[in-house]
Amino acid sequence: MQSPPHHVPSAVPDVRLTGLVVGAHLCSHFSQLLLAPLFPWLKVAFDASYAQLAVLLTVFFTVSCCVQALAGFAVDRFGPRPLLFTGLMLLAGAALGYACSISYSMLLFFSVMGGVGNGVFHPVDFTFLNRRVHPSRLGHAYSAHGISGVLGWGLAPALMVPLTLAWGWRVALMGAAVLMLMVLTWLWWQREQLTLAPASESLRAKGAEPIAELNRAHSLDFLRIPAVWMCFTFFFFYAAALSGVQAFAPEAARLLHQLPVGTVAICLPVYMACSAAGMLTGGFLVRQPQRCEKIIALGFSVATVMALTLGWASVPVAAVPVLFGVMGWGAGIAGPSRDLLVKQAAPPHATGRVYGVIYCGLDIGQALTPLMFGALMDRQQPMQVWLGIAAAQGLLIVSAFQVRKARRITTDSEMVKRASL
Repeated sequence: MQSPPHHVPSAVPDVRLTGLVVGAHLCSHFSQLLLAPLFPWLKVAFDASYAQLAVLLTVFFTVSCCVQALAGFAVDRFGPRPLLFTGLMLLAGAALGYACSISYSMLLFFSVMGGVGNGVFHPVDFTFLNRRVHPSRLGHAYSAHGISGVLGWGLAPALMVPLTLAWGWRVALMGAAVLMLMVLTWLWWQREQLTLAPASESLRAKGAEPIAELNRAHSLDFLRIPAVWMCFTFFFFYAAALSGVQAFAPEAARLLHQLPVGTVAICLPVYMACSAAGMLTGGFLVRQPQRCEKIIALGFSVATVMALTLGWASVPVAAVPVLFGVMGWGAGIAGPSRDLLVKQAAPPHATGRVYGVIYCGLDIGQALTPLMFGALMDRQQPMQVWLGIAAAQGLLIVSAFQVRKARRITTDSEMVKRASL
């Protein structure tokens, strides 16, 4: 006798929720590159050095890292919606504060505010997606989430520079604040779609082993899981590779291959566009969760080969943007599998906390590695910049398989414990 087919619920609620989450995520990434395109104007306005302006970004990501770990606990205890609204309000307030700043100290203060706001998004976003989206559509949700981040990074310079050229940097930053307030208003209007009970209430509703499970839901037991720290390491190397590409790869390619300014200008947009296309492809490939490490290995193997080619081979000028695009596509394909890797490592009662801790690796990498790549560029060693990017991408492959190994060890130990009870 055949068993009845498994019922898959309608995709409409999943699509609506994913749309709301990716809209907020776009604002998070948009805020991360809000100041960098304006550095030439801010340098003059505040009589600041580029090193001082770079400190604004380091402060932003350092604060974001600290808040992200704490936000994971808050999401599990209070639910994700309050933190989502708070984060967007703080990002909008920081953008408005930048626009009204009259001293470098004020910029520094609002960088702290922006970092606090940015720190809530990954624990919030992935708690929504993992608990509300049907598993059959989770890969596509991760793909949309990753694409929204890339679009946010791309939107920042595309919006801020033209507005600054037309009306000045203060107007540009006010425009950024208005954009984020518009997204916040949209989410508030759709707030019923963002209803999600805290993890503790969800466990009570299930009724299974309530006392033990609730105690675990507010504990630090998840920090003992080796796979969590392997994921943390994975995200650190991911940030190292991404920071190198975003901040210094186009200039390093210019020095190595004598690129004209116009070609340099399109390298990063081509990388980002192809990365978004790769994420779309990766959303289809990750339908089978057991393949996520292999997909990561495939994507970053392609990206590593492209980085080594750009850094160590003689490449025609016209081929450089193409190689940037292939590298971005390889990194993008791995995106949805990367997020699924974390989900597989996270206990169901600690989703927010796990994502909060793991994504701290991303913020730490984005805060520290630009200093290393910047020192290499100051020493006129663009080839070593590409070697560093390639090394980070290669280490991502190793880290992904180490996560799987650590996850299997944890699963085996839990089975032994249960068998002995």
